[in-house]
Amino acid sequence: MNARTSRAVIAGRIVSGLAIAFLLFSSLLKFFAHDEVRESLAELGFPTDLGITLGVLELSCTILCIVPATARLGAIVITGYLGGAVATHLRLSHPLATHTLFPVWVGALVWIGLLLRDPALRAVLLRPRLRSAPSGI
Repeated sequence: MNARTSRAVIAGRIVSGLAIAFLLFSSLLKFFAHDEVRESLAELGFPTDLGITLGVLELSCTILCIVPATARLGAIVITGYLGGAVATHLRLSHPLATHTLFPVWVGALVWIGLLLRDPALRAVLLRPRLRSAPSGI
């Protein structure tokens, strides 16, 4: 591993750590802050007893992101989970800056961290595209 790759991996771990810390906090909050979670769920139009289920789902997605062998799958499923949060806030016309964009930023941190940590994924997703040869027509 050269110095440039090493710096990218370290930066990726830091970025991923920030995203994972938020996701862990958010999922654990759903387990322990019952009244606040119920109030938020009611405001969002969800059944108030859904907190634990959402906490388990979010924690499961986060664990997939943490484990190196499943980090790619974790990034995909956490993107879907966070997409649901964005859709919920958009449906309720919440302000972009305060509610709706936060899950987008967390998802971006998940992917940036993964791309910095995983050179093989970076090579697949960020490789230059080959131009097709002119058809001569």
